[in-house]
Amino acid sequence: MNLLALQRNLRDHLTQGSTDIGREIRGDPSARLAVYHHAYRAQLMDCLRDTFERVWTWLGDAGFETAGQKHIELHPPHGWTLADYGNGFDRTLKDLYPSDPELAELAWLDWSLRRAFDGPDANCLEAVDLSRVDWNTAILYLVPTLRIAPISTNCATIWTALSDGRSPPGVQRLAAPMALRVWRAGHTPRFRSIDALEQQALQMVIEGATFATVCATIESTRHSKAAAVAGSFLASWLQDGLISFVENC
Repeated sequence: MNLLALQRNLRDHLTQGSTDIGREIRGDPSARLAVYHHAYRAQLMDCLRDTFERVWTWLGDAGFETAGQKHIELHPPHGWTLADYGNGFDRTLKDLYPSDPELAELAWLDWSLRRAFDGPDANCLEAVDLSRVDWNTAILYLVPTLRIAPISTNCATIWTALSDGRSPPGVQRLAAPMALRVWRAGHTPRFRSIDALEQQALQMVIEGATFATVCATIESTRHSKAAAVAGSFLASWLQDGLISFVENC
């Protein structure tokens, strides 16, 4: 067996528990291989605990260990840095706990806040810059750390309580569709709950729609209150530092 094949067998042993490598090593390698087998999983588990601290607190040690080991089995690391490990943990939790959607939502929030912290820098538009904007053709460009996802539970309230060290409330299903937006303001990751209409408006902006088109969509939904709703969205995005710059098409 050549070196490459031996390395691949060692990888398979670490990630899948394969025993093929044992036949290529003199003596009984089980004790020595067990060290690597344990260390590999322990390091990945520590990485998950660090990134998904609120999920860990919510699930408890035993529950998080079970979920973490399942994720490690299904998703070996594939990047050059462990900072990327944990992507998709929310989907693992969704599959493991289909009746507990708050777990996947908490994991998405933990992961998105971490990614926002590590994300690229961007300038934020100031209100004074708006005087030069032609709103009939304006296209808004949002900061690259922005992430948006729908939620069905009070996961934001649970996350905040866990982060503050307070006793979290029980899980509640939301009466109406909501979403979370996560971004970084300065050096601080932040999140905010938004309604389905703001989520739709932000998605249209991300896809390159003009602000006038966004306003027309709001008008088709809110009619007489469309101008006030669109204005409140724009004010909130400016205040939160979501808009990087504006371009007229």
